[in-house]
Amino acid sequence: MSHFTNIKTRFQNLFYLEKALKKLNINHQKKEELISNISKETNNTDIIIPQSNGSDIQFCWNGQEYQLVVDLSYWAQPYPIESFIDKIAQQYAGEVIVGESRKLGFQPIQYTENKDGSNTLILERWKK
Repeated sequence: MSHFTNIKTRFQNLFYLEKALKKLNINHQKKEELISNISKETNNTDIIIPQSNGSDIQFCWNGQEYQLVVDLSYWAQPYPIESFIDKIAQQYAGEVIVGESRKLGFQPIQYTENKDGSNTLILERWKK
């Protein structure tokens, strides 16, 4: 019997979530569906991370953020779920910072992964 767990995240942007997964070499696929009701149609896109045991991990849009949906008894990743989420969250935050800073004219000039697991990012912008 499966018991799915929904874990809240702060991932709100599909583009940055996909970039984070790609940089972490986490194989994933998009699942898109059109949701229609009387007043409107919306496109809903979820992220699926296949596992070798057939019990896939999903990031499902709940209207505000992408929740992680997983059956914990079938977790088949090489590290605990907390570490999995932390790695994605750290990469996602970096992608958001760089992406949104570029919109304001900043360019990343240095990115360093520190020994303690943190990252240092240096951005610059030249005045015209």
